[in-house]
Amino acid sequence: MTTIISKFRHAALAAGIALSALSVSLHAEAGSLKLGMTTWVGYGPLFLARDMGYFKEGGLDVSLEIIEEASMYMAAVAAGELDGSASTIDEIMKYRSKDVCFKSVYALDDSHGGDGVLAPSQLKSVADLKGMEVGLNEGSVSQFWFNILLKQAGLSQADVKVTNMTADDAAAAFMADRIPVAVTWEPHLTLAKKANKGQVLIDSSKTPGLIVDVVALNCDYITKNPGDVEALVKGLYKANELIKENPEKAYEVMAKGVGGWLKDPKDFASSAAGVNFYGKARNAEFFAGGESGEAGKLIKLGGDVWGGFGKLKMDIKYDDLVDPSFLTK
Repeated sequence: MTTIISKFRHAALAAGIALSALSVSLHAEAGSLKLGMTTWVGYGPLFLARDMGYFKEGGLDVSLEIIEEASMYMAAVAAGELDGSASTIDEIMKYRSKDVCFKSVYALDDSHGGDGVLAPSQLKSVADLKGMEVGLNEGSVSQFWFNILLKQAGLSQADVKVTNMTADDAAAAFMADRIPVAVTWEPHLTLAKKANKGQVLIDSSKTPGLIVDVVALNCDYITKNPGDVEALVKGLYKANELIKENPEKAYEVMAKGVGGWLKDPKDFASSAAGVNFYGKARNAEFFAGGESGEAGKLIKLGGDVWGGFGKLKMDIKYDDLVDPSFLTK
């Protein structure tokens, strides 16, 4: 009897060791990815794919960290503390250098009314802003977008008086009559409308495809973890399908995940009306054509604007900022 019990004990011990080794092996093989971003409705699909388990289906564990300052999460990317970011194309261009390499692997959304210019009610067009004080966040997507608007109106930034402040502070200053014009985003555009304060002179629905959010990953991460990048893209494809098929459910999950001022599903749904979420077909379309395609032209435009302000660390081309190879896998 003692011999039989001993054999069972040895068998159990061996099985336990085998299971433990298997667990460690699976844990070691499980991919992980850490991304930084601000609070924005367009990043909702990342939280949706994470919380619905779509990334895990591909063996990927994704950590999403809210950092409300682009320079801080991009510094973390450069230091290797984050594997990548969710941000606008023009924003990440300013941090790309020969020493800090990252590339866009997926486009999340574009702003379609989520960004705008608050101005006095009597103004008729952007051209009427000449000589006026404008509150905006220098070095941000607000400055990038506003400079394109000025150029389209035959003006330049030298034709207005810029006061540097965050988009939130610019909106608050506008509402308090401290500045006449503010370049900001939601929810401030809606709040100004509800308060019947001035007008939204123009919003990003009039400039489709200019403010595009992407997931950009460190080049080293892409090279070493192609399977994880593929799982990321497939998970986002699936999240986008859920948004189309069951938006109410998707908004509920995304609101809880993103949190902050978007924690209420109704507020999230309202803000989501100001963006176009990108799925598989739109990604293929956006990144197609290399230098001459949509993404290529947007990168060229970013080079013109930020290069003119001396904000770039290198001359950036399409291939320096984009890796579309995972979109068709």
